[in-house]
Amino acid sequence: MLYRILTNAQMPVVFCYFATEMPAELLKIHPINPEGRKIARAIQVLRDGGIIVYPTDTIYGIGCDLMNRKAVERLCKILDIKPQKLDLSFICHDLSHISHYVKNLDTPSFKLLKKNLPGAFTFLLEASSKVPKILDVNKKTVGIRIPDHTIPTLLVEQLGNPLITSSIKNDDEIREYTTEPEEIYEDFKNKVDLVIDGGVSGNIPSTVVDLTQHEPIIIRQGLGNFSG
Repeated sequence: MLYRILTNAQMPVVFCYFATEMPAELLKIHPINPEGRKIARAIQVLRDGGIIVYPTDTIYGIGCDLMNRKAVERLCKILDIKPQKLDLSFICHDLSHISHYVKNLDTPSFKLLKKNLPGAFTFLLEASSKVPKILDVNKKTVGIRIPDHTIPTLLVEQLGNPLITSSIKNDDEIREYTTEPEEIYEDFKNKVDLVIDGGVSGNIPSTVVDLTQHEPIIIRQGLGNFSG
């Protein structure tokens, strides 16, 4: 508790300030029919530079507005990642959105994306010249996701920018991913600004497919069954 004392000719005036940090907001949103006002609340948090935890079609993610440099720096601190080593994915809302952040998206790659998205995939693609300018790091590739889940796709569509994101992991060696939103809230309530409760998630991450080579390469087999 901090005190500030001001005096005038008649009597001292004491102002009292409480040096506390507010815990994150827990916001329950229907996963199939999201309430518009609640989506608007989450978008406001993102626009204000907040960090959010949100559901996807695989596991819960943690992220922020890609275009907010201070929020990205804070996200890196939460995840204990050096900005120069940044290797996170972008959540986009459709294929046209993807085109802003990747280069040389040839016809075969576009057809593969169209065939498999939205879905439980992270596609590695060559980053456009826009990405290093946004993140201030020399990234040659970028991971792109379009989840088959209404909440994150609505968020990025109405925000107008992708979310830069990572998965919520558990320190437990047996259970790698936390699935209960209440448990996630307890773990992150003093680190982030908003936790969206979209119900219990799965515990299998996305399938990672590298499209930067001559042929698609599955880097990690996850929930998505890749169709080439």
